[in-house]
Amino acid sequence: MISAYWLEKRKPYWNRLEQLVASTGRRNIRALSHREIQELALLYRQAASDLSRVREDPTGNELARYLNQLLGRAHNLIYMGRRAGPAGILHFYSREYPAIFRRTFPYVFAAFVLFAVGGLAGALLTLSNPAFSRFLLGGKMVETIEHHQMWTQSIVTVKPLASSAIMTNNLTVCFTTFAFGVTAGIGTVWMLVLNGLLLGVVSAACWNAGLLFSLVSFIVAHGVLELPAIFIAGGAGLVIGRGILFPGELPRRVSLARAGALGVRMVLGTIPLLIVAGSMEGFVSPSNLPAPVKFAVSAILGTALVLYLRRKPATPQAPLQ
Repeated sequence: MISAYWLEKRKPYWNRLEQLVASTGRRNIRALSHREIQELALLYRQAASDLSRVREDPTGNELARYLNQLLGRAHNLIYMGRRAGPAGILHFYSREYPAIFRRTFPYVFAAFVLFAVGGLAGALLTLSNPAFSRFLLGGKMVETIEHHQMWTQSIVTVKPLASSAIMTNNLTVCFTTFAFGVTAGIGTVWMLVLNGLLLGVVSAACWNAGLLFSLVSFIVAHGVLELPAIFIAGGAGLVIGRGILFPGELPRRVSLARAGALGVRMVLGTIPLLIVAGSMEGFVSPSNLPAPVKFAVSAILGTALVLYLRRKPATPQAPLQ
């Protein structure tokens, strides 16, 4: 049972949150000072915790509705932010995104582990039973590999079209892996393991045909960006899954909204990576350039990516919500 003393103590904070939300008017969060924005975020978290407590009281339905509506208004204000112009987009990618990546790295690493497990399983199954590759890859692709030919040569004749199709496909894979986080992360896990399994099967089939070096020299230029993009998207899906399964003291809807906002920011960072990777896969990977050149391109792109993700902002960043 919620006591009158607790209500009397908490109502000033709710009133202050309502005052801050109302004071923004049509200017959104830009109407608030930096200190007021910090206050808004703190009051929002406190009100979410209060709502959890109120919901435990059978007599608190009316108060729960009030807090739920207040939190909804505050949530829209906080996560709507300001409209992104060219300067805002540049600031996000140059300053904010590296910090977001570092703070969510455990989820990205977990996605990598799931992908690697699938890859190892696919390779072992194919090496122990070569017929397994036909089950996953289809007869046409397997026959091409068995004839010691790379299926990637068809890309060379339609480079611009292939590059566009590759970018679209890679974006689809990443966004699907992320979106499947709404299945409590199960769909994301499945996508990561499946894509790892496919790569493992292809690698083992090429190994059996003596084409492993040809495969690696094809993948190396674009894979150094494409694979990290998949891991980041997978990590974003796992963030969504965590928000659903482990809301903590927050209402599950609020926890999901916060996890979704973070996941979207993670996935946004993969778009430039996939654009560059698609260009590499369409123009460089299937080309007749010597393998050392392709490995050098991979080294340059990989080094640039690491340096970019390690870049620290000039000013301290607030903790991610």
